[in-house]
Amino acid sequence: MKMPKGESYSRVKNIVGRNHLHTICSSGNCPNIGDCWSKGTATFMILGDICTRSCKFCGVKTGSPMAPDYTEPDRVAESVKLMQLKHCVLTSVDRDDMDDGGAEIWALTIKRIKLLNNGITIEALIPDFRGNKGSLQKILNAAPEIISHNLETVERLTPVIRSVAKYSTSLEVLKYMADSGARVKTGIMVGLGEKEEEIYQTMKSALQTGCKIFTIGQYLQPTLKHIPVAAYIPPEEFEKFKAVGLNMGFKIVESAPLVRSSYHAENHTQ
Repeated sequence: MKMPKGESYSRVKNIVGRNHLHTICSSGNCPNIGDCWSKGTATFMILGDICTRSCKFCGVKTGSPMAPDYTEPDRVAESVKLMQLKHCVLTSVDRDDMDDGGAEIWALTIKRIKLLNNGITIEALIPDFRGNKGSLQKILNAAPEIISHNLETVERLTPVIRSVAKYSTSLEVLKYMADSGARVKTGIMVGLGEKEEEIYQTMKSALQTGCKIFTIGQYLQPTLKHIPVAAYIPPEEFEKFKAVGLNMGFKIVESAPLVRSSYHAENHTQ
């Protein structure tokens, strides 16, 4: 990947910094930060930058987060306006310290963005909220155009790399959203030691929930403290994954080594 630079990159960086916001782009050490920010896009991470979980694949800080900031929805909405975005991706840390997992601030943020940015489309890349239907309904009521929740890996490896989340709970979240009429998206990383047939089974399980968009990318070890890469998957294998997924019935499959959840997200609303 090219080093981050350019006028658009600097503008996004300055807006994010000036409004004291967090992005998964920087907090998660995303390799696409230069590409996305230079195009004027960013994935905002709300509810702070400290996660209550400690998944072995994730570069986001873990610990005891600060109290929620109820001015954050307005600051995010204003930043979206300053960036002149047509599509906005939101995500968040897990907030297991909050009764609703932070769903109220999630809903407020989506509503404020839509209020201040006429014609904007939004993807909400949500945590599992421990499967709490009340929290999930708050997201649905705010009506983002896409609701995304990542399975992250195959069922066998879920307890190895995810600290709290369960594979079955994530499938239930996807199904609840899809059954409610939402456009639903999920994704996994490969290179963690999964078998090819496990990848296809995961895709089938996601499709059965009503999920229509699937992303597959190469796992990269954020630090030496995280789980090591088991294998680097060749690009032609990713092309095969995409072909299989489309043949299964997914409307969109993004599959390449550097694909991440929100990569080319602006193309997923159609």
